[in-house]
Amino acid sequence: MNQPTTTTLSNLPILPDTSESIAFDAEGIKEKLLNLAQPCYVFLDNNKIGLSHQRVDNVPPQMMVNPLLPQQLGDRGFCEFHGVNYAYAAGAMAGGIASEELVISLGKAGFLASFGSAGLVPQRVEQAINTIQTALPNGPYAFNLIHSPSEEALEEGAVNLYLKHGVKTVEASAYMDLTPHIVRYRAVGLALDTQGNIQTHNKVIAKISRSEVARKFLQPAPVKLLNELVEKRQITPLQATLAQKVPLADDITVEADSGGHTDNRSLVCLLPSIIALRDEIQRQYHYERPVRVGAAGGIGTPEAALAAFMMGASYIVTGSVNHSCIEAGTSDHTKQLLAQAGMADVVMAPCADMFEMGVRVQLLKRGSLFPMRAQKLYDLYKTYDSIETLPTDIRQTLEKQIFRKNLDTVWDETVAYFQQRDPEQIERASNNPKRKMALIFRWYLGLSSRWSTSGEEQRKMDYQIWCGPAMGSFNEWVRGSYLEVPENRKVVDVASHIMRGAAYLYRLQNLKFQGLNFPSQYSYYHPVSFY
Repeated sequence: MNQPTTTTLSNLPILPDTSESIAFDAEGIKEKLLNLAQPCYVFLDNNKIGLSHQRVDNVPPQMMVNPLLPQQLGDRGFCEFHGVNYAYAAGAMAGGIASEELVISLGKAGFLASFGSAGLVPQRVEQAINTIQTALPNGPYAFNLIHSPSEEALEEGAVNLYLKHGVKTVEASAYMDLTPHIVRYRAVGLALDTQGNIQTHNKVIAKISRSEVARKFLQPAPVKLLNELVEKRQITPLQATLAQKVPLADDITVEADSGGHTDNRSLVCLLPSIIALRDEIQRQYHYERPVRVGAAGGIGTPEAALAAFMMGASYIVTGSVNHSCIEAGTSDHTKQLLAQAGMADVVMAPCADMFEMGVRVQLLKRGSLFPMRAQKLYDLYKTYDSIETLPTDIRQTLEKQIFRKNLDTVWDETVAYFQQRDPEQIERASNNPKRKMALIFRWYLGLSSRWSTSGEEQRKMDYQIWCGPAMGSFNEWVRGSYLEVPENRKVVDVASHIMRGAAYLYRLQNLKFQGLNFPSQYSYYHPVSFY
């Protein structure tokens, strides 16, 4: 078999007597490559190269690459189902970091984004629903529905709000097992049209990092949970029947090494295995519309986005890179820290919502003592049975360095907080000293993320900043461009450049497979290319 001839674009001479539409100089070639809406024809004459968007009489092209717009990447079914232009979504960042402004900006530009409702009180979530629905009456938008094993009332309350206000898409995250609440949300939205076809009015995008959890969302809802909901009259018998014929989720987001809740899995290992699992379950149930599988975690550059699409992802989801954007609901100081982060500037630390279970989240370690202090609190929780059994010197250190107030006062504030939010938490701790200690320690873990979002000046060294390694790779990529500084980072620009860069790189790889090698000045996409 003949091997393809490898040609480079170093020292470009001018071909004689050919159309002016052929580019021979470096700038002209780059301009042709960046015009993604036009094909690129490559002309060779004695190893001399020219690029054109058109065929040229009497000069046969040696190779070509078709147009490829960013809108063509991924699964068009995802775009049609969610009413978006791009197979790209911005994931929910808790505490309103994925803010109304972020969701609305992306929605108006044809991207799906999920509001970060986790950790917010119902009144704040309801406010966000009203704001987003007013700005995007026809979508697209989603709201986060987070698994809350320690505060089940919050999950149930969120579902009540979403059903009340007609929120049609939720991003289900941090689930370790199914709950009646996510099943209820899904089932209530099922109905039959006049032709007897099942209509899915409540859409579920499930974010997972384990195959055993993915399986639960890929299969129909458990009959036991459906029957319990029917008995409570929270769904109808018809809805229960329909729920046994469709998967619990429409989309499964494979979450690899992401910020916040993560198992630090490798995307190149996890994504193919979940796609194979999806195919296995599809063969079993023969769904009319197979579940789509997307990719998240570590996606902060066009190269990462293209890699995910080439591995079979129907869509991609970004998170950390949006945290430093103008529209993110966090403080300027936090955004500055994120914009300076490298790929290694992250660490795992105990989380607030699943503290007693030992669940950890990925955070920015640069510029904050929170990861170290949170780990210290968890170690003390594992070692001692109550606040009262803490040695005097340790308690004094905690009160002076971490809490900055007496622990009895912290408990009083904790009681007042949960009396409004979830009184059952206090009842469970009243005769359980270990549980009481956990709630006191969670006071610090919970407030630390709020200090970060609000910009609490006196607590800068205690900021809990959710961040994955994608933040560092993004910062490396945009260095030298207008996106280097957070004051210029708009979520739509970030999304557009990632998708456009992925399409550009795909076309370069296509030509490379045909034997045309480009020098480094052409082999990557940089935001400065367009500005």
